[in-house]
Amino acid sequence: MTIFTNARLIDPEAMTDEIGWLRVEGPMIAERGTGKPPMGESIDCGGLCLAPGIVDLGVKVSEPGERHKESFASAGRAAAAGGVTTMITRPDTLNAIDSPEVLEFVQRRAASDAVVKVKHMSALTKGREGREMVEIGFMRDAGAVAFTDCDHVVADTKVLQRALTYAKSTGALVIGHPQEPGLSNGASATSGKFAALRGLPAVSPMAERMGLDRDLALIEMTNVSYHFDQITTARALPALERAKQNGFDVTAGVSIHHLTLNELDVGNYRTFFKVKPPLRSEDDRLAMVEAVASGLIDVISSMHTPQDEESKRLPFEEAASGAVALETLLPAALRLYHAGQLTLPELFRAMALNPAKRLGLEAGRLSEGAPADLVLFDPDAPFVLDRFTLKSKSQNTPFDGAKMQGKVKGTWVDGMRVFEG
Repeated sequence: MTIFTNARLIDPEAMTDEIGWLRVEGPMIAERGTGKPPMGESIDCGGLCLAPGIVDLGVKVSEPGERHKESFASAGRAAAAGGVTTMITRPDTLNAIDSPEVLEFVQRRAASDAVVKVKHMSALTKGREGREMVEIGFMRDAGAVAFTDCDHVVADTKVLQRALTYAKSTGALVIGHPQEPGLSNGASATSGKFAALRGLPAVSPMAERMGLDRDLALIEMTNVSYHFDQITTARALPALERAKQNGFDVTAGVSIHHLTLNELDVGNYRTFFKVKPPLRSEDDRLAMVEAVASGLIDVISSMHTPQDEESKRLPFEEAASGAVALETLLPAALRLYHAGQLTLPELFRAMALNPAKRLGLEAGRLSEGAPADLVLFDPDAPFVLDRFTLKSKSQNTPFDGAKMQGKVKGTWVDGMRVFEG
């Protein structure tokens, strides 16, 4: 038994932020309160924030195939240091996770190597090639929590419709990347004055809206459970809002980079700022923050994408897309808290409660009977990020050298401490 005393409890379920105590028995939360704590072995939190551990939906671990970029061991250490207690991993590995055998391999590797919980998504089509759907029923039975081809958008609408129909019949969740694949192919920036001045191949924000509209029509046709991995433009929001009002089983996410950075951060072709979709305008960024605050966008994720130095040290349009973010997700998100744009319960609703609910997990809560997956952090602790101190094997972060606020002091998984800051 452990009692966390003098803690600032951040509860995304009740949307409260109050000083109190929390009692943990074994792997579960036993009780909590705001008065005098019970007697027993205690941890004095010193008024720091105690919140449910982050459930990060959309982490890339480069096993199998590119273990030099990120392994389950290194990703687990990075997650624990960032307050992430559950990683939901993507199937866009060098050898796509598209069969029960490959899924079993990554499950075994994650169970033996990672210090945090790991759940796995399966590809939606074989090889993520958009031609033939995977055995959705078998993959669900083998433990896949969702199905996605990630940024390989299924261009053949008939193939996608069949896959969604089958997913609906098995109760599977499908995760889509809302982009019109023809328009977005080869683009490395968002079209506009900045991309034109830099001479970068660009894509219109309308490509996101077009991809969203097609997928919403198929959702209406099949009634499937669907999550959009990243909504990044203001003009996509009205269609998303209508779909939710019409009662479709639809949720949406946004990456931390699209909430805290904009297209101007690319500056003089800084490839660590090259992500997919490309960074958007400041107006789009502010619209995303507002959508998270209102609950229209449900989930904030890291979209952790490790890339080695060789693939980033190339001309901007040739460089690989993506950034690591397991360790920077929380301090970057706290920028929005310090700017007065989001409260801590709103942040943890999007980073812990909502992704857990979407996947049917018990995590993301501070209530009695919930798993004791916890993060203790100081939201005000200042530091300058040095990418070479990150625990990920790849260190391609856009926040290198940035002044940040918010340090993780401890992470617990099932009541066991897995990180001490």
